[in-house]
Amino acid sequence: MTDSIIFHYELESFSLSNEKDYSDWLINLCNHHSLKPDCINYIFADDEYILNINKEYLNHDYYTDIITFPISEEPLCVDIFISIDRVYDNAKEYHVDSEEELRRVMAHGILHIAGFKDKEEAEQEEMRRQEEIAIKLYNSKGF
Repeated sequence: MTDSIIFHYELESFSLSNEKDYSDWLINLCNHHSLKPDCINYIFADDEYILNINKEYLNHDYYTDIITFPISEEPLCVDIFISIDRVYDNAKEYHVDSEEELRRVMAHGILHIAGFKDKEEAEQEEMRRQEEIAIKLYNSKGF
């Protein structure tokens, strides 16, 4: 199942230096939430790339850190677009390490696939709690 997590880079200035660690962690996170993905594509891009996706497919005219697109349920295939610009800006704003913020956003996409929502305040609180669990899972190298 390690081939089920695929990383794509739309930026020359960014790449994960430890793709295997991230892939192992994300597979473990999927297993933790009883997800059996056939393919999860992480697409790392800049603000403008994500803004264009947001406008074209969701009719939203604003920047966002992540867009999660389920492609199919059986087999489970998902595209997760992440704005590296937003990740870095959020890390500065919330005074956290940029790699931790990246992990939070990457986990956020998996959590949406697992059914967690973040529209209402109570949902947002649970999403944050689940993100913290996911980050601890990465930090403990529990994969």
